[in-house]
Amino acid sequence: MAAYEYKSPLEGYENADPLPTTLNADGKSFYNPPAPRSAAYDEFPAPIKSENNGFDFHIYYLPNAPAEAKYAAELHERIRREFPEFRIYRLWDKPVGPHPVPMFEVNVFNPHQTGTLFSWLVVNRGPLSVLVHPNTGDAYKDHTELATWIGKPFPLNVRMLKH
Repeated sequence: MAAYEYKSPLEGYENADPLPTTLNADGKSFYNPPAPRSAAYDEFPAPIKSENNGFDFHIYYLPNAPAEAKYAAELHERIRREFPEFRIYRLWDKPVGPHPVPMFEVNVFNPHQTGTLFSWLVVNRGPLSVLVHPNTGDAYKDHTELATWIGKPFPLNVRMLKH
């Protein structure tokens, strides 16, 4: 038995016409017929809650690696300067909550900001690792099943999170 139950990603498309098998001019990708714009461009999909913020980005660094700690401080400042509309927390110098190493947290509030920060951090995170998770109201699931990493993942102390 699986640890989690997943609904079919095709829910709501059960009676849709088959998709064409026509390839685009590149000879590799499929032609997709026009369709209405997905609401996911503008609103987080359920169960993500946007009342407070949709996603948290936790940027981790190793405090015993001076170059990493310096890079984290500089990245923290850069994000504050470049993205003042985000909620940006202090740079911690010790582990906090379920996070096993020092970090700082950035909150985003809509899908555009989420994609922007994600792609920006892929390019600019340097030697740091980033935990990205949604906020659904289930902190345990948010930090485990629904979490993703940019860079090397770290084991979290999830025992303290409600399950």
